[in-house]
Amino acid sequence: MQSQNPLIADFVKLANSAAGTLAGMGREARETARERAKETFGGMDFVSREEFDAVKMMAGKAREETEDLKARVEALEARLEG
Repeated sequence: MQSQNPLIADFVKLANSAAGTLAGMGREARETARERAKETFGGMDFVSREEFDAVKMMAGKAREETEDLKARVEALEARLEG
């Protein structure tokens, strides 16, 4: 049911236009914030998860090898002393 009152019709048009404008401003603000975050964090030296996991695995392997070598050196020192 439409109103015959032109004042109400104009008010409805104005409200619809304002809602569309606000929605557009919200989208634009979100995109701007996203771009600024990309710029801010893009300059930092972050590593990917895959790179982190690979380095973590390499460090674990190096730690194991160090422990093995330490045990061998201790065994050799014990043989030389005894």
